[in-house]
Amino acid sequence: MRRSLLCALVIAALACASLCGCDDYIGHRKAFQAAANLTGGNPETGRDRIQQYGCRGCHTIPGIPGAEALVGPPLIHWSKRVYIAGELPNTPENLMRWLQHPPQVEPKTAMPDMGITEQDSRDIAAYLYSLQ
Repeated sequence: MRRSLLCALVIAALACASLCGCDDYIGHRKAFQAAANLTGGNPETGRDRIQQYGCRGCHTIPGIPGAEALVGPPLIHWSKRVYIAGELPNTPENLMRWLQHPPQVEPKTAMPDMGITEQDSRDIAAYLYSLQ
């Protein structure tokens, strides 16, 4: 009897854990879809472009392997930020402008112009706006 009760408890715990994981996945997908709708970009492609442009060398970015640097500000909870670089209201258009030409927005910024294309900036913005 005890063995069957133990098995039932283990199965219940595993079921609960898998359901919690499912909720996380659904929430993640919803955040990606909302960010794509907001920016017209692809968050999954944006995640790849963040790695391609080497953003992790300066920033902490959730979901990006090795992105734990603190040269620039951490990009956690991007969708909740009010300003970009302390200069611009946080809108998709302003973020794309910042990503493409940071020194034009803030001449004294340490962030270099990385040659980010318009489409890549749209995709990167989509990924960042998915960060709740």
